[in-house]
Amino acid sequence: MQQSKNDVWVGLFVILGVAALVFLALQSANLLNLNWRSGYEVSARFDNIGGLKPKAAVRSAGVVVGRVRAIAFDDATYQARVMLELDRRYKFPRDSSLKILTSGLLGDQYIGIEAGADEHDLAEGDTISATQSAVVLENLIGQFLYGKAQEGGNANGNGNNSKK
Repeated sequence: MQQSKNDVWVGLFVILGVAALVFLALQSANLLNLNWRSGYEVSARFDNIGGLKPKAAVRSAGVVVGRVRAIAFDDATYQARVMLELDRRYKFPRDSSLKILTSGLLGDQYIGIEAGADEHDLAEGDTISATQSAVVLENLIGQFLYGKAQEGGNANGNGNNSKK
């Protein structure tokens, strides 16, 4: 009888441990959100969102103030439309600006919000127009290499410096 009672407790402990590991894995990957407070939804348009994903953080001064709710492509303007859900306790002026930033050199992307100076705050359904697209590392490398190729072509005497 004692042996089976110990087996039940060990089994229960193992199940709780596995559930805790699954919870931590989902929480760290931003796949689980246990925030029951509702926020207000605003939208923004970006030319390039890079690797931004739904449920990415929206931060102001390093503090998470919301999450990316959804991302869609607007075929009328050829821009990405990003829907943000901001926590109700955080109010931002209507002329606030958004940037897509990266955590570290190769980290996850998130949206940074910088507060403006307007008297009126953002409300449900507002659209933020002051946006700055993501800096794509591949584009920067391509521009750098293209610039170096241009410099190399001019330095090799391909200009009007012909010898007679």
